Formats: sequence, C-alpha cells, structure tokens
Amino acid sequence: MSTNLSAPQNPPRVRFAPSPTGFLHVGGARTALFNYLFAKRYNGVFVLRIEDTDTERNRPEYESEILASLKWLGMDWDEGPFYQSKRFDLYRDFAAKLLERGRAYKCTCTAEEVDAMRKLAESQGRKPMYDRRCRDKKDLDPSKPFCVRFAAPLEGETVINDLIKGRVAVQNTEVDDFVILRTNNIPTYNFVVVVDDVDMNISHVIRAEEHLNNGFKQMMMIEALGFTPPQYAHIPLVLAPDKTKLSKRHGAVGVTQYKRDGFLAKALLNYLAKLGWGEKASDRELYQKEDLIKAFDLASCHASGAVFDATKLSWFNAQYLKELNEEQIVAKIKEHLDIDLSSLLATAGKKRLLLALRERANNLKDFTHAEAWLKAGAPQYDQNCIDTVLKTRKAGVVESFAQALEAVSESEFVADTLALFIKEQVAKLGVKMPEIGKPLRVLLTGNLAGPDLGILMGALGKDETLARIKAVSLF
Repeated sequence: MSTNLSAPQNPPRVRFAPSPTGFLHVGGARTALFNYLFAKRYNGVFVLRIEDTDTERNRPEYESEILASLKWLGMDWDEGPFYQSKRFDLYRDFAAKLLERGRAYKCTCTAEEVDAMRKLAESQGRKPMYDRRCRDKKDLDPSKPFCVRFAAPLEGETVINDLIKGRVAVQNTEVDDFVILRTNNIPTYNFVVVVDDVDMNISHVIRAEEHLNNGFKQMMMIEALGFTPPQYAHIPLVLAPDKTKLSKRHGAVGVTQYKRDGFLAKALLNYLAKLGWGEKASDRELYQKEDLIKAFDLASCHASGAVFDATKLSWFNAQYLKELNEEQIVAKIKEHLDIDLSSLLATAGKKRLLLALRERANNLKDFTHAEAWLKAGAPQYDQNCIDTVLKTRKAGVVESFAQALEAVSESEFVADTLALFIKEQVAKLGVKMPEIGKPLRVLLTGNLAGPDLGILMGALGKDETLARIKAVSLF
C-alpha cells in the first residue's frame, strides 16, 4: 500500500506520454485518465507529450487516433502536445552535462563486443552486463564511433518511495552502465524521459508498473543532474481474463473502436476509472467525470492488477444509455456509427419503440437492428424461426387474430391499447400467450427478439402490421 497518502503540497504537474507506434488501447487510456483525474482533483496541469523517437515505427495515423481518443473521452490536456523528435538538441546538451560531471562516459565498444561480454558473464553465473571497460579509459581511439553511457553508482541502493507500491529498492550493482546516446547521436528512451520530466517540471509520474525498473535508472540520472526526482506512482497492469497482460490477442482494441462499436465515452471513462481504483469503504459504481475528479486519489488505487471484463463494460454502457432520450439516441447513433435513424422520430409509436429498445440495449448498435425491420415490406426472416415457429404454429390462430385486429381503429392503434387487445385475444382464442406471441413477433420483426408486441405494432402502424401478419399464409 501507499507510504504517502497525503494530497500534494503544491498543484501537481503530471504527464501522459504515448508513443505513436499503435492505437491508444485500454491500458494507455487508463494511465492517461489517472493522470488527468489527479491533475484536475488538485488544480494541477495535465501535460501531453508524444514520445516519437522510434522513427521506424511511428505513424501519423496513430498519433491522430491517440489525440482523437483523448478528446473523445473528454481528457483535454493543458500543455502540449510536445514532441521528443523536436527536442534532440536539448537532450544532447544534458548528455554533455553528465559527461562534464563524470557521470557519463564515451564507449567505443562495438555491439558484438558488448554481446560477447554479456554471454561471458552469463556463462560464469553472473548477470549479463556490460563490463564497464571504457568507464575509466582516458585514451579512447578518436577515429572509432562511440556511444555515451551513464556511469551508474557502484555501491549503495536506489530507492523509490512509490505512492502505490510503497518502498521499492534496487542494489546499484545490479544496474548496468546503460547507453544514453547511441553511436548515431540519437538519445535513448530512458534518458529523454528524464530530460523531459526535469525540463517540464513534472512533479508526479503516474504510469504502469512495467516501467518500475526504468524508474531506478531514471532516478539515478535525475540525481546525477542535480534535480529532485518526481514522486512516482506505478499502477498495476490491466489484465486479461487469464490474468496475463491485456493485449491484442485477447481482443483488445483501440479506444476509437469502442466508439464505432456503440459505446458511450462516459461509460468507457467510468469503467476505466474502476479498473484499479475505488473509494474506500464504498461499493459505488457509477460516476460522472466531475464526480471522479472530486473523488480520485492515489491512496485508493489498488496494488494488484485489474481484470478487463467486456461484460462489465457493457453493463456500464447500458446504464448510461438509459439516460438518453429519443433525440439523443438518434444523435449518438449518427455521431458514433454514421447511421441516420431520424426516421425513428417520425411518430409517437416509433419514439416509444426507441425508449423500449433503450431498456434492453447494451450499445448503440442494438438500436440499428430495429431500423431494418421498421422499413415497409417483409422483414428478413430468421430461417430457424420459420422452421420452429411459423411452420409449427397452431392452425388458424394467427389468421383469427388478424381478422380481429382489422376492427381496431387508427386512433386506438397505440402500444398500451394494443397490449390489452392482445391479452383479450389470447383469452378469446383459448391459447397460451407464446402460441400467438411467438409467431406474431417473427412475422413483425423476422426473429424472436424485441420489446413488447404492443410497442412493436404501434411503431409499425396498422397497415404495415396487418400486411406482415397476413404474410403467415406464405408459410
């Protein structure tokens, strides 16, 4: 558990630093959210930094998707985006400072030589590390290409008082003299992160626990440069149902795919917040963003991994769908799926249908199925329903129902009146409800799913309802 549960003494400065080498996935979005909520809770600053030094894997479409995902989720940044690729001169200046202070050195060893050192150490039962042969050399061959290595401390330990994991430490002898500038003069990840955090006055680094080992190296460099390290909070990973790290092989998709699949931003945001965080002594599930900002603190972050549950996410989405009225449902379908269902606002009956579908829906795609069978003409019949319901129906029941329905006036052709009418006909025909209800539902929609029959019939209207019911003669 945390060793420092107090609020920050000053407004915090936090950062989210994605790499544009892939879409923003659930784990990254949750990291961004925890940073965002922490900053907003304590009137701090949320910085967006793009770690784009991996030129071979960077893609502009990934960057665009990351920015769009953050905006869709409502996580607007206060500063940035800053691009590491435009800050190389700054990184090289800081590397020069470490060289001047004797906390870094030039190394002319080739990749093959370093690999041989590590294999030798491993064969001798030692940790495979660079053997530091260039660390104290004064006569390096100036004609040879060189990298710059950080001179890690040779004794003692480096400690991180993590705000979630507590005190964690590493013996300095276990840390290699790692490269900070490659032979091509390109800085490495761990080094640019340090320079950026120092230069941007980052007070708290909130990130996934897989970066904890990097944290020790970064602490060493920050202290070697003479700066005070930020406070670290390493949040546990988002896990798949098999308790391994969530990945594409588990069906993990980019954040914007959830939008295309009909999930609401506030539902996904709420669910992400509950993946590894929760108010102590509270079983509360539903939070608006403003509620999350007021409640969030690092002390309530869990120390163990959180399992991503697609069913639970659908439950969250269903709760927020229930808040939408008919017009909002249609607007959201247009925004998310680029499908125009404004025709479903044309009559009171269709609006009633939308609200009925809302009670059953898990995502916006669930509404679009209705639009297909609401169009005039025969629906697309499910073959299994034809074989098991229509072809095996009780003789004459549907036909008698249709004859009685002819007498219902247009003004009475509304959901509540029709519901009573159906009950009366069930009693009059001497059948059980499924014996009339199932074939009616298949004839009206093509399958057995959907809201109450009265609502279905009211949405279709009298003429279309009768035309579909009379189509029973085709079976």
